[in-house]
Amino acid sequence: MTEGGAGRPIQAVLFTCAMNAIRSPMAEALARHYFGRSVYVQSAGVRRGELDPFAVAALDEIGIDASRHKPRSLDELEENEGLNFDLIITLSPEAHHKVLDMTRSIAADVEYWPMPDPSVMHGTRDQKLDAYRQVRDALQAKIQARLARPVSGAPGV
Repeated sequence: MTEGGAGRPIQAVLFTCAMNAIRSPMAEALARHYFGRSVYVQSAGVRRGELDPFAVAALDEIGIDASRHKPRSLDELEENEGLNFDLIITLSPEAHHKVLDMTRSIAADVEYWPMPDPSVMHGTRDQKLDAYRQVRDALQAKIQARLARPVSGAPGV
């Protein structure tokens, strides 16, 4: 089983970014796709924005439907269900600072995975979509590496 700090198994992961509109919903959708119910996954932003259609399109290209994602803020998440996560992954500097302030008194591990904001890309639709694909692919690789479970029957399992 994947481990957090002090050898604790990771059972719940939160992805955060600035507005829960691009990076964190992409990460949430990818983690849910690859790990299903074996890991509880949520996402939130420092502020609540509107789901970016390019993020939805980039995920749709690989067969993941994120069109029903409802963006929410960290404050809304904390109020509604608390920050009961083993691992909180921050994807933007603003989210990282906010999460560090919010988690001073809880036992969650916090990791910073800096991801560029693809919405600042200018150019044609294809050039913009390429920026989203790059973020999607980087998140996909990091999520699979970080949350992968050992293969059953492997040494040490």
